[in-house]
Amino acid sequence: MCCCVPTIKKKFVLQTGRRVFSLLRQILNSTSLMDETMLYPLIEPSNFDLIVVDTSLPESIIAAAASAAGKTVLHLDPNPFYGTHSASLPLDDFISFLRSQSQSPSQPPLQTSDDDASVPLGTRRLYSDLEIKSLSSEPLDNSRKFSVDLVAPRAFLCADSMIELILKTGINQYMEFKSVDTSFVSSGEGKLESVPDSRSAIFKSRSLLGPEKYQLMNFFKHVQGIFANGSEEDLEIPFVVFLTKRGLSQKLKSIILYTIAWADHDQENLELCKDVISTKSGINRLALYHSSIGRFPNANGAIIYPIYGQGELSQAFCRCAAVKGCIYVLRMPVIALLMDKDGRTYQGVRLASGQELTSPQLILAPSFAIPTTSPRVVEVKISNDKSPSDAEGKVARGICIAKKSIKPEAANCLVFFPPRSLYPEQITSVRVLQLSSNSIFHVLLCLNSRFVTYLSAVCDDAVEGKKLLNAAINALFSMAVSSSPENNDRDNLCEHTEEKPCLLWSALYIQDLTKFHGVYDSIRFTPMPDEHLHYDDILDATEKLFKELFPNEDFFAVTSESEEHPDDGNTELDP
Repeated sequence: MCCCVPTIKKKFVLQTGRRVFSLLRQILNSTSLMDETMLYPLIEPSNFDLIVVDTSLPESIIAAAASAAGKTVLHLDPNPFYGTHSASLPLDDFISFLRSQSQSPSQPPLQTSDDDASVPLGTRRLYSDLEIKSLSSEPLDNSRKFSVDLVAPRAFLCADSMIELILKTGINQYMEFKSVDTSFVSSGEGKLESVPDSRSAIFKSRSLLGPEKYQLMNFFKHVQGIFANGSEEDLEIPFVVFLTKRGLSQKLKSIILYTIAWADHDQENLELCKDVISTKSGINRLALYHSSIGRFPNANGAIIYPIYGQGELSQAFCRCAAVKGCIYVLRMPVIALLMDKDGRTYQGVRLASGQELTSPQLILAPSFAIPTTSPRVVEVKISNDKSPSDAEGKVARGICIAKKSIKPEAANCLVFFPPRSLYPEQITSVRVLQLSSNSIFHVLLCLNSRFVTYLSAVCDDAVEGKKLLNAAINALFSMAVSSSPENNDRDNLCEHTEEKPCLLWSALYIQDLTKFHGVYDSIRFTPMPDEHLHYDDILDATEKLFKELFPNEDFFAVTSESEEHPDDGNTELDP
């Protein structure tokens, strides 16, 4: 991957002793005292068709698509790593990043000088209410060897649009995938039951009675018939109404709505539901799910996950863009936007090095902000420069680390808590993804006895969000009595007497669901990672943004089979 500023490789850090790492850190700290402008490289050329700031997934996809279309692209990131809001980070770096992003937004001083036609670039606060707990006397000594996703849980259906794009662009050679073994759903009585999402799973299910198995099998056949032969049925009615008309029990409706169709909100309460799924959409989701089962020989079910974390997806697209000529520079902040004399038209950016670069188009991550009070901001007034309180909803996210699996028979699994399964007032689903340390990215050289569990839930505020996640955590884990060294015996007792795994460490935080689609004088914002398990909505918004930038260009035109990327890569994802 092309980068003008050398970065420290993970493998180097992991294989270097503590003494050497300490010395390296001292050298870096002393270097930071030097004149920073001496450390920044000179970027050539100075004019590009597109400048992209931040390397989250949408920005990385746009940079790759523009480069594939023959455009000159400069991709900048103020961070020393790829991925930003889509990154997979070592645990210590994850904590540091969240803490830095949870601080008050940066509002640089406005430039009002007549001879300086520029607008300073600030930041937004998109994360808040970070809460970290160490719940065991056992320290996480190997935390540098853990790599966790910033916005999770995430997963891929084997036939979804992101997988199609991965195959189309050939970036699967840069990634490896692991099958998610199985899915579970909370029965509302404290039990986790296997999701009967296929013919074989229905027959094997111990939680369904004989009539329920027959009913569910007939329903899936009916849905297949709708696609095969067409249907005169009203497909615009709410999906829950369609399921009720088919005579499905409450239990079967809950399974279909929340574990296969992946609904976020309570579909039973149509008056208060913020996102009612139509029958057409619900049936399409069922069809996608079933077409994903068995698509790839190395995937047991419908769902797969990238080894080494979701951050690999951003890096793979960055690699794809670099092969096509995109220039990458990490550790390079953009401090201002260059405007014409009247402050009406965007012309370029000013870097922290002082260098000025020009481009007709600019892509910014949603964590950036353009002050609307600048006297120069006329046509470039960004109406979506929102404060956190103006965000379009929130999602509560959590990470838990434990020694044992939440289900002994499953190492990598999804768990769904439908509305009202945790407590009567619950109106949104809680989704959980557990990944084992011996088969996925979390452990590069690490312990074989760690399970990392991600949780998420849509919420209106932090109080509601943390209540949802804490209820799910209490349902899945047992808590150590004390984290003091004197209570090792109690911690061990927690491990051996409870059926549920003992929680070692947890982090909860709130992410704003900001979605900026405005177009202001060639400056566009990408969307933040959303609340969904899948990437479909993010990919749709990203493709739309690319079409606004380059309406006459194809979004990743199909290339000949002979046009291969030069880098070697192994993948388990083979069509």
